[in-house]
Amino acid sequence: MIIERSMSDGWLSNSYLVADRPGGHGVLIDSGGPLEPILEAIAANDISITHLLLTHHHVDHIVHNAEYVKRFGCEIWGHPAERPYCDEIQHDLEDGDEIVCGDLRIRALLTPGHTVGMLALVVNDEAVFTGDTLFKGTIGGTLAPGHATYADLKRSIMDVLMQLPKEMVVYPGHTDATTIGDEWDTNAFVRIWRGLDPEGDVPCTAFDRAATLVVRALDYDGGTKCWVRFADGTDEIAPGSKVVGD
Repeated sequence: MIIERSMSDGWLSNSYLVADRPGGHGVLIDSGGPLEPILEAIAANDISITHLLLTHHHVDHIVHNAEYVKRFGCEIWGHPAERPYCDEIQHDLEDGDEIVCGDLRIRALLTPGHTVGMLALVVNDEAVFTGDTLFKGTIGGTLAPGHATYADLKRSIMDVLMQLPKEMVVYPGHTDATTIGDEWDTNAFVRIWRGLDPEGDVPCTAFDRAATLVVRALDYDGGTKCWVRFADGTDEIAPGSKVVGD
């Protein structure tokens, strides 16, 4: 299997080419990264592109959709819950659906949280493309446009992604790859959900509201990601830049 990544210098968002073999067939997953590395890999390996698969609708993951469609004539697939935010989606990709592309078998997993229609894409039971749900060492936020809930995000990670084989490689929507096993063992949020580490109870302010800081962890961009709990009991995953407190 061929996997080529292109990452945006600004957003740090990834686009991926996934192909079965040189001279074979492939798909594109998201389109936020620069075009050139993906186009060069397609040409070098003589790949026929059949689909553009979207993990979710945020602009840093769809910005080059039109260029890919124009160049390859591929059609865009995404979860129907993302359609209100992205009118470029042409075909619905629902939980459990499978796409066959040459020797690739791509299974969609609905993982809401960061957005209501976030998809993870499992390829040949070897790799999973997690969009903005799970990253190396951190997780997606729950306050972005079109978001679902903290409970949705936790369920998507613990009951869906963490049930995949521990050796499976994770290709996230931003920055570096990891594995399910590494995140099971070391991800600060997962460790608390597993009961291995305690929740914090430090008072803080999040988005100018009084809250409790449950955990602050390094984020993919060098900043931090915070799990906060507001006075009404609502939990959210927020960018550290919006959280004041230790």
